[in-house]
This record gives sequence, C-alpha cells and structure tokens, in this order.
Amino acid sequence: MKILIAKDAGYCFGVRDAVNLAYDTAEKFKDVYMLGDIVHNENVVNDLNKVGAKVVDSMEDVPKDKKILFRAHGTVPDLWENAKKNEREIIDATCPLVHKIHKEVKELEAEGRKIIVIGDHGHDEVVAIAAQVKGAIVISNKEEAQNLKKYRKIGVVSQSTQMIENVNGIINILISKIYDVRFINTICFPTKKNHEQIKELAVECDVIIIIGSFTSANSKRLTKMSKTINKKTYQVTCSKDIDEDWFIGCSKVGISAGASTPDYLIENVAAKIKDISNKK
Repeated sequence: MKILIAKDAGYCFGVRDAVNLAYDTAEKFKDVYMLGDIVHNENVVNDLNKVGAKVVDSMEDVPKDKKILFRAHGTVPDLWENAKKNEREIIDATCPLVHKIHKEVKELEAEGRKIIVIGDHGHDEVVAIAAQVKGAIVISNKEEAQNLKKYRKIGVVSQSTQMIENVNGIINILISKIYDVRFINTICFPTKKNHEQIKELAVECDVIIIIGSFTSANSKRLTKMSKTINKKTYQVTCSKDIDEDWFIGCSKVGISAGASTPDYLIENVAAKIKDISNKK
C-alpha cells in the first residue's frame, strides 16, 4: 500500500509552541499547573503530566509559589483579573492567532456592533472569545443563524478551526437578515491548509485515517469533512485503534491529523499501516 501523509497534518504552530512552552517550564521550575488540558489530546496531556505539567480545575488548586500556564485556546478575562489580583505568576501559552481574535472582537464592539461568534458551543476557544465582550452570541449552524433576532449592526468572527463551508453558510444567512454586517475571517491558515489537503486525499485514496482525540473539535471536523467524500474514513487516537480489516483491497492510504496531534502519533500510525501492508 502507498501511504500519503498530509503536509500540514498534526500540530499547528500555536499548539506546538504551547506544548513546548509547557515542557520547558516544567523542566525549568520542576512543575507547572494548567487550568484544564493545554490542548484537546489525552496523549499530550498524559505526556506532560509525566514531566510535571499538571492539570487542575481552578486557581485555588495551585500552590501559591507555583506558576500557572494559560493554555493554547485562550482564557476568559475573569481568570486573568483573578490571577493579577492574587499576584499569581502566569505563563501565557495562548495561540497568537487566538489573541488576535480577542483583539478583533473588542474592536468590533467598539464600533457599536453586536458580536456574533461562529463556533462550537462550550468549546474552550469559543467561550474565551465570547467572554472578551458583553453579550456575545455564539452560533454554530445555519439553523441558529436563521433564528437570530434582527440587529442593525453586527460584527462576526469565527472559531479558528471552523470549516469555511459552515462559516460561509452562516454568513450568507446573516447578510440576508441584518442591515450592517462586518465579518472578519478568523479561520487560521493551518486549518485552511489542512482542510484543503484532506479534501484532495479523500478523493485520491482508498482509505483515509484521521488521527486525533475524540475531544478535539478540529479532529472530528476533519473526519466529517473526509467522510462526505470518502466513506472509508476512520478516526483513531493512536496506532492501537487501527483495524487491519479497513485495508482489505486498499492500494493507497491517506493520513491526516488534528491540530493537537503530536508528530510521534502520526509516525506510529504510518508505521503500523506499513506493517499491515508488508503482511499482504
């Protein structure tokens, strides 16, 4: 079997930098505390825990003399204010593109616009974006957009890992309902490239493997996108999840991975598929 790996599969630069910062901080200070998982991948979280990067539920769970790492998805303003008030030392691992989205929504609000965030309800990144302004509305699909009450002026941004097709569909509805719409396309470049590549691989290959946690919204989106083109698309968290029967009659396999999937998991999956191929 021929194995093709998407060029932009796996870690985006924001996640890679955040994870490296967590490793460096844990090594330098023996341990560091994170309010929630640094990224949506249990393998990464477990690897970091082994070197001293610990996950806690609240700031009160962090010893006073220890550092707190704010993760890649962004953090709500209340946590920043609480940390400053209590003189806690913060290490900021927020993706720079997410910081930029926070800046964009504040500027849109300053123009007197109602803020709309296109994204997944309850997702850490979306929660943090919406919390930057007062009364932001999160819309995840076209039906919700259709049910939105009318406003004169709105400002729209999106979760950085949204599918452009979903965003376009929602924007088209909002434009038909609202007099003054200003949309800033905040889908990040690595996401766009990863989506483009999976569309090509899904056509070219007999079987597609997406590597990523089932808690990862962008991994599940990649899987969904691929499945609309190629029904033989399977999502796995690691090489142990692979079923040899998936590759019966297969001559070409495409591999991609979510933005929070480390390189070694991709390499392990590719090696497992190569072993299956050699048995044929």
